[in-house]
Amino acid sequence: MLIIISILILACVMKGKDAGRLLGRLKAVDWHSEVSKLRPYAIKVGRASMRPILQSYYVLSSSDTPLLDKVLIYAAIVYTVSPVSLLPATVYKLLGILDEGIAMLFVYKRIKSRITPEINVRVEDTLNDWFGVEYEMVED
Repeated sequence: MLIIISILILACVMKGKDAGRLLGRLKAVDWHSEVSKLRPYAIKVGRASMRPILQSYYVLSSSDTPLLDKVLIYAAIVYTVSPVSLLPATVYKLLGILDEGIAMLFVYKRIKSRITPEINVRVEDTLNDWFGVEYEMVED
């Protein structure tokens, strides 16, 4: 039920509609415990694709993030990693992939200002743990 309400709120906000009534139903949710482990998905999608998802997750975990932004982040993450899609890629090919990207991009643009340097350090630490340390080549 939480997933359905969250995705409905995401759709309402993307269309510019008021989601206040639905948002009221989610005030008592513990967002940190609701987000499932992302590592199995990270291995499938890769380091670069996982960075904005982890940034969103850490913004979601922050106590400074407003409830509406938490709901939108949760809905976008669940919609992105869920096998269920409004436009299945097997049927609609490119459109089936783009709908998830658009949802994530919409939410990421909304919360980008909430990504602190501390969150970026946590993201890089998590990515290094999952994928190994990424070294940059320094030219002389």
